Amino acid sequence: MVNRIMVLGVGLVVLCIVSYAAAQNGSLPWDALNPDEQQVLQRFSDRWEDFSPEKQELLRQGARRWMHLTPEEREQARKRYERWELMTPEQRERIKKRYEAFRTLPLEEQERLRRTWRWYRDLPEDRREALRRRWQSLSPEHREALRERWQHMTPEERKADREMKKGRDRPRGKGQRK
Repeated sequence: MVNRIMVLGVGLVVLCIVSYAAAQNGSLPWDALNPDEQQVLQRFSDRWEDFSPEKQELLRQGARRWMHLTPEEREQARKRYERWELMTPEQRERIKKRYEAFRTLPLEEQERLRRTWRWYRDLPEDRREALRRRWQSLSPEHREALRERWQHMTPEERKADREMKKGRDRPRGKGQRK
């Protein structure tokens, strides 16, 4: 009987020490994740305890977001991940830097860029391709000058600039000057 109590006591002490150590470094045991989180994070199960508490929390938050995505959103995310995996380290670094620069922009500017991206994304593929070819045909100096010009324009000036360009792209009737 005394041996049982002694073994039970030692077991409790060991359990307390392990729990205390885990709490001190903030690590989250795999078993503390709910079944849905475990399913989403399954590929990390064998390395979970090796991750820092910060990485564990980031992965857990990502799993929660994933669970709330529609099937279409999940498929889009998978495709983005596949593209990311195919990138070179230099391409990934460039994208990370652009994202960090984007995050430092004022919210209005971020929203303007999102609207512009949606506009571009929704163009027919042939129109997007024509714009890409046109942009790539410019010299690096000309591209930089255009970037600078647009960055310093007000939204009203940008709108007027677009309207002016639309007018230039319209077919002209007989006798109209180019």
